[in-house]
Amino acid sequence: MTTRTAAIIGGGVIGGGWAARFALNGWAVRVYDPDPQAQRKIAEVMGNARRSLPGLTDAALPPEGAITFHGDIAEAVTGAEWIQESVPERLDIKHETFAAIQAACEPEAIIGSSTSGFKPSELGQGVARPGQIMVAHPFNPVYLLPLVELVPTPEATADQIDRAKATLTALGMYPLHLRKEIDAHVADRFLEAVWREALWLVKDGIATTEEIDNAIRYGFGIRWAQMGLFETYRVAGGEAGMKHFMAQFGPALKWPWTKLMDVPEFNDGLVDLIAGQSDAQSGQFTIRELERARDNNLVSMMRALKAQNWGAGALVNAHETLLRADTPLAARAAEIADPAAPVLTARRAVPLDWTDYNGHMTESRYLQAFADATDRFMEIIGCDAAYIASGGSYFTAETHIRHVDEVHAGAVIEITTRVLSGGGKKMHLWHEMREGDRLLATGEHFLLHVSLDTRKPADPAPEIDAALRRFAEAQADLPTPEGVGRAVGQRP
Repeated sequence: MTTRTAAIIGGGVIGGGWAARFALNGWAVRVYDPDPQAQRKIAEVMGNARRSLPGLTDAALPPEGAITFHGDIAEAVTGAEWIQESVPERLDIKHETFAAIQAACEPEAIIGSSTSGFKPSELGQGVARPGQIMVAHPFNPVYLLPLVELVPTPEATADQIDRAKATLTALGMYPLHLRKEIDAHVADRFLEAVWREALWLVKDGIATTEEIDNAIRYGFGIRWAQMGLFETYRVAGGEAGMKHFMAQFGPALKWPWTKLMDVPEFNDGLVDLIAGQSDAQSGQFTIRELERARDNNLVSMMRALKAQNWGAGALVNAHETLLRADTPLAARAAEIADPAAPVLTARRAVPLDWTDYNGHMTESRYLQAFADATDRFMEIIGCDAAYIASGGSYFTAETHIRHVDEVHAGAVIEITTRVLSGGGKKMHLWHEMREGDRLLATGEHFLLHVSLDTRKPADPAPEIDAALRRFAEAQADLPTPEGVGRAVGQRP
């Protein structure tokens, strides 16, 4: 498969996050940044990204792409399919950068700008091909947060916009295509409103920086993270919905609560007040410690939403489906040419929240990984969601797991599955978990097919039985795995 190439122009916090997002999704990444510390800074961002992004999904990311650093813009962008500009927020610098990019890049390349405030019509002033440039405004950390505000110039073609959306979606991101340009796009306008109000609350002595943060993270911030603004208020409206909510709280908009149209005088006194409170709140942590805590929390929250297939979690599931497409993990029984070989039923990275106080994958997650592999094998033989909805499924009757070696967060593990015996109501599976060639654990599982109506053992559908027997018969002559039938504490 041909490796796709992205160029990152400006390797600060945002540019480094873009580099990590592309590289960890298998793209070759070329970076241009005159800062002599650029390589060190991006290496630190990559360290954070490597320990967090791979564990977000239950499917492994592609092999990591190479990141290279280049001495000029032309060298970085030549042949690149996507070029992301993340230089300082000065329009003159951006125009100079776009001129240098367009002098060397392919006319078909997408040029995204990370600008948080400029409109695309401003970015396109005086450039050779304004339709090639579009706002692609991400959120920090770029390697984890999926939102990208995508705002094309009026000259952009439908093909350019569609290609940009497809590229971002394939990276596991969510391109929010704005139909009209506006200063600061959408999300930063909300943040600006909250920021202004927070500055007043601190300046007037109403609340400290920590108290304001607590009001957000212990209250509406949690609600917004999973339902946003309007869906949250719809729920607040009860059975009557949004109309009831607006009728009840709409008049409050006339109350003089906020100071959103005013800004407190931004002087040294206000800066010192806020900085001092912030130091008291979080000064005991280094920036790297705060970044790691942030990433751990974001991964855990998005994985919780993933389990509900809601909000950002639904995006993770969609990305996972893309990662599995056209791989053995998407195959069904008839598509597996050699049923005599153990079947690949899982390939994933170990998430951060799968590790424990010993720094390695905790024991309950071995069971989860093997259970997921069992579910995948059930899908392979046709016992999928549709079949289960029709009233048949398998229940696990007995499980034995051997922990052979430890594994840590970020490691890519694979599980292969054998059918020790199968047919009729019974299915006896053997799983082996490996990191590369290293055996980590084995799982022996005995399952019974049941009727979900009677909740008792019952024969499976003929096609399920036939698919299971095909594997059982083909694998019958394989050597008996070490540990089959082992009791706890029993030695070979």
